[in-house]
Amino acid sequence: MPHSTDCLITGGTGLVGNNLVRLLLERGLRVRTLVRRNAAGRELDGLPVEVVAGDVTDATAVRQAMDGARTVIHSAAMVHVGWRGLDTMRRVNVQGTRLVAEAARKAGARLVQVSSVNALGLTGDGSPADEDTPFQNTVECPYVVTKREAEQVVLEEVDRGLDAVIVNPVFMLGAWDWKPSSGRMLLEVAQGKGLFAPPGSQHFADVRDIAAAIAAALQRGKRGRRYILAGHHLSFLEAWTLFARVTGRRPPRGTAPPPLVRFAGRVGDLIGHCVGREGPLNSAAATMSLLRQHFSSDRAREELGYTNRPLEDTVDHAWGWFVDNGYAKARPSSARLVT
Repeated sequence: MPHSTDCLITGGTGLVGNNLVRLLLERGLRVRTLVRRNAAGRELDGLPVEVVAGDVTDATAVRQAMDGARTVIHSAAMVHVGWRGLDTMRRVNVQGTRLVAEAARKAGARLVQVSSVNALGLTGDGSPADEDTPFQNTVECPYVVTKREAEQVVLEEVDRGLDAVIVNPVFMLGAWDWKPSSGRMLLEVAQGKGLFAPPGSQHFADVRDIAAAIAAALQRGKRGRRYILAGHHLSFLEAWTLFARVTGRRPPRGTAPPPLVRFAGRVGDLIGHCVGREGPLNSAAATMSLLRQHFSSDRAREELGYTNRPLEDTVDHAWGWFVDNGYAKARPSSARLVT
C-alpha cells in the first residue's frame, strides 16, 4: 500500500501534470502520481516520485492512489476539440472526476480540479468573461460539455463536504510537453503550416505560471470557488507572428476569411468520416478558432497571486525545449532569447 504523501497528481505525464510534479518536488514535497499502465516513460525518469499504475476510471486504483494523500491535483483528462468521442470523454472526464472527487472527500484530502476556460461562457462582444459569465457564445462539443459536467461533479461533492477549488487555465506553452499537446500549434507554425491565421483570439500563458497558480490554489484557494488562469490575449495572427519570429519562420500572410475557415472545418469532417477517425481539423475546432476568447484573471491575481511572464520568453522557452528534445531543428535565423 502507498505511504503518506503531500500531494497526489493525476495526469502526471501531461503538460500541466508533469510541470506540477517537478515544481512540487523542487519545493521539497512528497509527490505521488497516478499513471496509466505502460504510459509513464521518460516523463518521470530520474524523478523521486511515487508512481501508482492505474486509470482514473478504475475505482480501485483511485482509492489506492488516494491512500495517505493530504492534497490532490486532478489534471488527468481526455482533450480533443471535435464532435466525436462523447461517451469516452464522459467516462474519463466526468466519471473519472467523480471517482477522484469522491475518494478525496472520503480521505479528507483537499482537491484542485484542473478544468479549462472552455468550460466557461464568453461575453460575445469580445470583452473579458469572468467566473460568473453565463455559459453561452461557445461551441458545445464533447470536450466543452464534459469539462463543464466534471466541474459540476466536483461542486456536488463540495456540497457533500469535499474541500475543493476549480482552476480554469487557458492555452499553455512550455517545457515537458512530451505528447506534445498545445505545443503542436507552435511546432506547426515552425514547420511553415501557418500561412493564414484564423480570425479569432485566445489567451496564451506559460505553463510554469499556471503550475505556480495551481500550487497556490492548494494553499489559498477558497473552497468551492473557480479561478480563471488567463494570460496574454492575442489574435491568432499576432500569436502566430510571434511564433514565427522565435522559430525563424516567415510570419503568416494574414488572416483567413471566416467562410474559408468554416469550409476547411467541413472538409476536415469529411476526411474524418472517410478514414474513420476525427483529426484536429474539424468543424468544431474551426468554429472555436473564430471566437474571441477573452477572459479576466482578476480573482486569481487577487486571491492566488497569479502573474504572467512576458509571452516572448514563454515561446522561446517552449521552442528551446522542443529543439533540445528532438521535436524540431533550430534554424539559423531563430534565436534563443532566454536560458
